[in-house]
Amino acid sequence: MPWDTLFSAANIYAAIAWVILILLPRWEWSMRALLVGGAGLLSLAYAFLIIGFWTGGIDIGPGNGEEGNFSSVAGVQALFAKDGGLVLGWVHYLAFDLFVGLWIAREADERGVSRFIQAPILLATFLAGPLGLTFWLIARETFAKEK
Repeated sequence: MPWDTLFSAANIYAAIAWVILILLPRWEWSMRALLVGGAGLLSLAYAFLIIGFWTGGIDIGPGNGEEGNFSSVAGVQALFAKDGGLVLGWVHYLAFDLFVGLWIAREADERGVSRFIQAPILLATFLAGPLGLTFWLIARETFAKEK
């Protein structure tokens, strides 16, 4: 599968999961489905890609001529300069951001936090993972004091 196609498919898949998480009812079975079928499937795709990269079974494509690795800025830059390396990193972000979003949603629901307050926090998590997590960590302390 071409890297552009995999990138687009992962984006669309994650976006659908986020729309479901933010807008639709959160029944226990739907949250489990998002965990396993959303974050879990993205994680499985990442596992397949990273193991393939590490074992040499997947060629991540041409880059700037340097060997890609995780041990230096130059190595990560070389890795992300390759189409496959960029997709590898992006799927990693998508999987973890969705997992964090699911955790935030579960905690917020347990604390009785309005979905109107949750929505911008979850959107920030989708668009800029750690920013949304930071917003939630601040907000959850606010709601913890109200209990």
